Amino acid sequence: MSTSEQPSTQRVIPIVALVLSVIAVGLAAWAVLRPASSGPAEPTYTSAQQSDAKTAICAATDLVRRGVSLNTNLQIPGGEADVAGSLAVAANARVSLSDGGQYLISRLDPATPTELAGAVKEFANTLLDIGAAATAGSPNTDPEQAARLRTADTQNNAVIERCK
Repeated sequence: MSTSEQPSTQRVIPIVALVLSVIAVGLAAWAVLRPASSGPAEPTYTSAQQSDAKTAICAATDLVRRGVSLNTNLQIPGGEADVAGSLAVAANARVSLSDGGQYLISRLDPATPTELAGAVKEFANTLLDIGAAATAGSPNTDPEQAARLRTADTQNNAVIERCK
């Protein structure tokens, strides 16, 4: 290389570095100032999808309601003196409450209308709470358990109204 070429190469390197620096600053400014994405869009459902979801969850709620009613009102087969029968009846009641709550939560479709889905979730969670408290030994006469039972009744009626 001749000595006359070295000065031009020495001048090119700072110019290239300056150009790359300007590009980097421009990209950084764009990244900071660009409008933030609002995240994934909320899914939308057709009225047919919402209607099908409503029909399905209302049928599931009715099924749970019938199961809970049946199993919480069973008569002890051998009467009050039948300890095993008494325990079996109580176990069936607890299972129907806990499983009923889980069943409803698992059957909720994302297309279920929001108000109905909220009402079903509240009812399902209350059923789970009642079942857990009963499993822990809370009788229906316990004030907290009695309050849960009243709440479940109110929530059940709210679901029935939304299913009309």
